[in-house]
Amino acid sequence: MLSCSIALAPFSVPWLTLALPLDQARIAQVDARKGVSPALVDTFHRQHNYLRISLTERCNLRCFYCMPAEGVELSPSGHILTDEEVVRLAGLFVRNGVTKIRLTGGEPTVRKGLVDIVGRLNELRKHGLDSIGLTSNGIALHRKLPELVANGLTHLNLSLDTLDPFKFEIMTRRPGHDAVLRALDVALAAPLRSVKLNAVVIKGLNDHEVLDFVEMTKDRPLSVRFIEFMPFTGNKWDKDKMVPSAELLSRIQAKYPAVTKALDEQNDTARNYMIPGHRGRVGFISSMSDHFCGSCNRLRLTADGQIKVCLFDPTEISLRDQMRQGAEDGELLHTIGRAVQGKRERHAGMEDIDTVANRPMILIGG
Repeated sequence: MLSCSIALAPFSVPWLTLALPLDQARIAQVDARKGVSPALVDTFHRQHNYLRISLTERCNLRCFYCMPAEGVELSPSGHILTDEEVVRLAGLFVRNGVTKIRLTGGEPTVRKGLVDIVGRLNELRKHGLDSIGLTSNGIALHRKLPELVANGLTHLNLSLDTLDPFKFEIMTRRPGHDAVLRALDVALAAPLRSVKLNAVVIKGLNDHEVLDFVEMTKDRPLSVRFIEFMPFTGNKWDKDKMVPSAELLSRIQAKYPAVTKALDEQNDTARNYMIPGHRGRVGFISSMSDHFCGSCNRLRLTADGQIKVCLFDPTEISLRDQMRQGAEDGELLHTIGRAVQGKRERHAGMEDIDTVANRPMILIGG
């Protein structure tokens, strides 16, 4: 009877590891099965097992929807989490139930030591980590990708908003379209669990390319995901430039009447569809027109060490400062739990989202 109660409620018996003479391998097995700590469960019973870690505020592109035209004031280098701090926090989250980590930026490939960080995160698999993802603009990725995969990278999201090289320079304020396509080819040939292509759709700029993106899924095992234009400080968001996902789906259905709804993964932010005869699929991330807050399982760690429980909530709590003041893991977990408990049921509607208090996307980790 006692063993049954332990299996059902491992977090209610903190003396377990002291009372039983388990070796390290057995402890790792227990950790891997234990589920999500109460510290990662909010007041609406959402369990947060997905952590996005921004590794840098720097980027080699200047996408207008992510960064203001005048640029942003970056944090001093001493404020950015060190490799040791990143790995320590990642380990704390994993040991408390996080099974999925995604590395973001800025552009994570500009972070020195990225390959080593992925390798060190890969060592957390014994504590229950299942996947290590990366979101990249692809500019400098093709050279690093083989090493990243060898060190444990499992998932890749590439950002590409247009298939027109000239328009690419307008949207990103930099050249590099060919480099992104080269990175995509390398990724599709690599032993990754999934490769996704993210495109932010903006009316009058690239929305007419939607069917061209869909065509990319015909012969490739690629998931193309269309993302609604979202408001952040300095990106001149206008609801008239936002194309609702339902409208994009209607356009696709007009050309591909047999398109069908695919089975979505649990807590997936995208609603996915399949087209008969296509190897890949298409998806829609409808943060503005049809939010998915009720199933949100993600937390964010900014490059300067702030925990952020919602992309659209400006509230942040510094884990970096606590670590540097000597906080132990238990104290950090208490702070994380306090942040998670403050998570709202849903973010505000598009008319009411606070873009003044919130940071630009590049400083949050997009």
